[in-house]
Amino acid sequence: MNAPLSASQAAPAALPTASDCDVMLLLEGTFPYVSGGVSSWVNQIIRGFPEIRFGICFIGSRREDYGPPKYALPPNVVHVEVHYMHERHNVPMVKPRRGDRKAFAQMEAFHELFRSPGSQAGQLSASLEALVPLMQDGKAMDEAAFLYSEGAWEYITRQYRAFCTDPSFVDYFWTVRIMHAPVWLLARIASRLIPARCYHSISTGYAGLLGALLKQQTGRPLLLSEHGIYTKERKIDLFQSQWIRDNRSVFEKDASQISYFRDLWIRFFEALGRICYEASDDIVALYETNRLRQIKDGAPAERTRNIPNGIDLPRLSALRPLRPETPPPVLCLIGRVVPIKDVKTFIRAMRTVVNLLPDAEGWIAGPEDEDQGYAQECRNIAEGLGLQDKVKFLGFQKIDELMPKIGLVVLSSISEALPLVLLEGFAAGVPAVTTDVGSCRQLVYGLDEADQALGAAGEVVGIAEPVLLAQAAVNLLGDLPRWHAAQAAGITRVERYYTQERMFGEYRSLYQQSLQQPGAPAQALRCPMHPQR
Repeated sequence: MNAPLSASQAAPAALPTASDCDVMLLLEGTFPYVSGGVSSWVNQIIRGFPEIRFGICFIGSRREDYGPPKYALPPNVVHVEVHYMHERHNVPMVKPRRGDRKAFAQMEAFHELFRSPGSQAGQLSASLEALVPLMQDGKAMDEAAFLYSEGAWEYITRQYRAFCTDPSFVDYFWTVRIMHAPVWLLARIASRLIPARCYHSISTGYAGLLGALLKQQTGRPLLLSEHGIYTKERKIDLFQSQWIRDNRSVFEKDASQISYFRDLWIRFFEALGRICYEASDDIVALYETNRLRQIKDGAPAERTRNIPNGIDLPRLSALRPLRPETPPPVLCLIGRVVPIKDVKTFIRAMRTVVNLLPDAEGWIAGPEDEDQGYAQECRNIAEGLGLQDKVKFLGFQKIDELMPKIGLVVLSSISEALPLVLLEGFAAGVPAVTTDVGSCRQLVYGLDEADQALGAAGEVVGIAEPVLLAQAAVNLLGDLPRWHAAQAAGITRVERYYTQERMFGEYRSLYQQSLQQPGAPAQALRCPMHPQR
């Protein structure tokens, strides 16, 4: 790994800079500062196209939430800049402002489009196109007008009276301000970002909104690749968040309804998703269920497609001869120690596994720094269950060193898309036990009739079912013929459907199409494995 790069724009010399690039990657909370499946995929894509000059615009929450980079920057990354959405920045001076009523009427009309399920395709883009120029510094809807004008006050109070079901106007006022403040920062980023021949966002959300702004500003193509559905994942986060207020009294609360402010945040991120979908030229999902979810959430069906993840088969298949003849009684969860991975269910499952297989161990291979409080809770549960010698927290581990030592890959997540770790395990000869999330059922049992005929590469159980998770693991580890059949099914499935070369071929076509649109010099993209193609 290269020497750690500064995560601050205060030391720009540590980050590569350029006057332009071919593809600008818009990355929210991922590569290169956060490890995980999406970041690994970004690293894979950049290295898979060494002839493309990539730029990176990293969008994070706050500076202190990130340490040094987790990945070395490949040499074809020519430009990197870092922005934080929730840090203090130079806000305009406070002074009385009347506000432009016509501009606020345009903003109100824009918001009404989100409340209208029957709004026509293109209306959002047209409305945003008219609104964004007014958001530039010194214009009628700039940040100063949003923060301090009489027009903004009138708009917020009118919206509160019309729609808010929470009794606290103070909480409503600050929620609206906090929610919308990053929009002006993104508009400034878009106006100053170096030119690119196309933009590639790896999510909707803030990165997706930035992509929509850049598409509108430059006319260059926007490609969207969603690994998980951003709005779905934000819903999970928001349902679990403790900082969102609910000021209703015990008599006003309805257990079947979420609080107004929680719902407001959910609708905000849904709105960002619709904006990004409408602006994107191509919209990629990892598997069919997610593609259909994108369409339901507003993506134009004709622009959607599926491109599954692919793995470096030669590198991982070389690990198979390193495995012992009998699978080790080691269950390994490979991933970040965060609530969405539901590490607690894995630990609880290990209590049952150890009761039935006393030699078994549970390894947790992933960083603990993203949510240290949750990581400590996981350690406490392991100790409380008497598993301190059986459940081992290993921190980040290299896949190549880990796979030959384990008997099962275990995934206990409450939300996933198409997990690379399962494919990597299959390629290395390790079956899996996983919860029924994302495309896991497809990966374990197969998609269509031909795929399903290959057999099961493990077992799928329900979410938050530690006993069923344990029983599935014990059934595989305790039945050697069944384990070997699952191993063979996984190897064949990944070799047939989930290779890196197949994935690169799909993205090569998308990049080729985008980079050769009018206004960009023609450039042929070579196959990274077969340059003559």
